[in-house]
Amino acid sequence: MLFKAAFLDYATLDQHDLDMHELHHVFDDLHIYERTNYSQAVDRLQDVSVAIVNKVLLDAHVLHQLPKLKLILLCATGTNNVDLDAAKKQGIVVCNCTNYGSASVAQHTFSLILALATSLVQYDKDIKAGEWQESPQFCMLNHPITELAGKTIGILGYGDIGQTVAKIAEAFGMKVLIGNLPHRPKQADRLDLNELLPQVDVLTLHCPLTSDTRNLINADALHLMKPTAFVINTARGGIVHETALAEALVTGVIAGAAVDVLTVEPPEEGNVLLDDEIPNLIVTPHTAWASVEARQRMVSQLVENAKAFKAGQPIRQV
Repeated sequence: MLFKAAFLDYATLDQHDLDMHELHHVFDDLHIYERTNYSQAVDRLQDVSVAIVNKVLLDAHVLHQLPKLKLILLCATGTNNVDLDAAKKQGIVVCNCTNYGSASVAQHTFSLILALATSLVQYDKDIKAGEWQESPQFCMLNHPITELAGKTIGILGYGDIGQTVAKIAEAFGMKVLIGNLPHRPKQADRLDLNELLPQVDVLTLHCPLTSDTRNLINADALHLMKPTAFVINTARGGIVHETALAEALVTGVIAGAAVDVLTVEPPEEGNVLLDDEIPNLIVTPHTAWASVEARQRMVSQLVENAKAFKAGQPIRQV
């Protein structure tokens, strides 16, 4: 039997800056689709045994119409776009990619922290508006600048990414506190949220979006924080209650925030966090994971997953 595959949303991985030769060689036939909407998925997967997807929805309705499908390769860690129960019932193996982007996400996290701590965005806007050119002195001090050394960072989600962030924070001379996640076994060296939040100068999120973490950082949580604190979310939209965050920034409950993720992506219908009037908020378009190096590692993992399945010994199976 031919090892045939279709990559449904290729443009989410490769922007013609990656080496994709190995991925092509592992299959007898690989069909590439830049983008695929829900209504096109069944037709494009009808005659293949392998589906490669990032965010295309493969629910029970779609999977039931694909009797030839044997393997789903996710070019992501998250599995929320695949009905895992339906896949299991049909004998479809699902494999994801893991730990490919830790360095990239940690780097992006600290770029956001540093931008907030130095008021980088505000100073850049001021200069482009001509304010420095008209300044009565050599330096403008229009916005606060704070050092990270001696400050406390709180980390929610202490997997590979969270641990990498902790190492960088320690290099900056920060104190690191780790939070317990709800409905997980409590660990003695970690703090519950109500203990963690009042102590931190920076809260950074690296946990998955689940029923337990949805809206975890809500209005009540934000009010526990220092008025000088920053919130960073490079994990998943929905962990932070977006309306509550907007209100907290407008009313000065916290000093700043930066998010790389929103509840709906892309935000075609708008989003409360895209309001230009919200002060000291940075929004980036879900790019924390997407360094060239991280995406190339993902390609390597897709190849490894495909070869392992072909050899009858699947790896990274979810």
